[in-house]
Amino acid sequence: MASLEKLVLQLRQRKQDVSKLRLKVEKQLKESRSIERRSSSGLVSLDKKIESEKEDSSGVSDILTQKTAQLESIQRLVTTAEERLEREKEILTDTEQEIEFAENPEEKDSAEAKINSIKAHIEELKFEIKSRQKTAKKIAEQVVKNSEIKLKITSKLTKQSQSKPSLQKTMTSSHKAAEKLEKELDKRIKAEETAVKSLGKVVVKLQELQANKKKSVRKIKTARKAPKRKAPRKPARKTAARKAPKRKAPRKPARKTAARKAPKRKAPRKPARKTAARKAPKRKSKSKK
Repeated sequence: MASLEKLVLQLRQRKQDVSKLRLKVEKQLKESRSIERRSSSGLVSLDKKIESEKEDSSGVSDILTQKTAQLESIQRLVTTAEERLEREKEILTDTEQEIEFAENPEEKDSAEAKINSIKAHIEELKFEIKSRQKTAKKIAEQVVKNSEIKLKITSKLTKQSQSKPSLQKTMTSSHKAAEKLEKELDKRIKAEETAVKSLGKVVVKLQELQANKKKSVRKIKTARKAPKRKAPRKPARKTAARKAPKRKAPRKPARKTAARKAPKRKAPRKPARKTAARKAPKRKSKSKK
């Protein structure tokens, strides 16, 4: 009994230890699975971000290409207008010289009309150059802005591309760790089941022994108490059987006594007469003497 109780305590302690190890492995497995899920979701999110950044970069690149082309075109137009302005100025100078050498009023009037036309064209070219320069300035600012945006996107893409291998490595290592922990968890579960079964068997045996011990103790107590309880019962029954006739016996004599008493009452009367008759002879005996 004592050895079984000791064995039960040992098995319970073993079960607790195995359960603790199983819970520890389960916790580690959950952490590994959580890291794997986070890494996997991080990779998916990172891929989406990379694709989105690439699309944004592509859009910004298209805008930048377009704006750069517009800027170059406007710059060419400005350059062309400036060249035309220089030519018009040269023509104006030549025409002004023609007025000085004009021989008649008609030539002079024609030269003046030409000068006015050249001046008007020069003003138009100046206005065109200023307008195009303003437009070129705005487009140049847009080009700079889009260049900065593209640079930021490129920097993000570089960082994201650098972090991707790290996430892949983390996901792979956590997946391998989770597989190992799953195998370890299976072993711990089986060990716990074995410990539970062993403990259950020993507990059943111990309970059976305890039950048998209680039964034997009860039997011993019953065996000790049984004679003491039965001994007084049997004499009690015999005494009761004996007392019954004693109670009936006095009743029958009571009736006989009543029957006998009736003659006794009549008897004193008859002896009274006989006594009187007997007394006479006693007197005669005295006379004889």
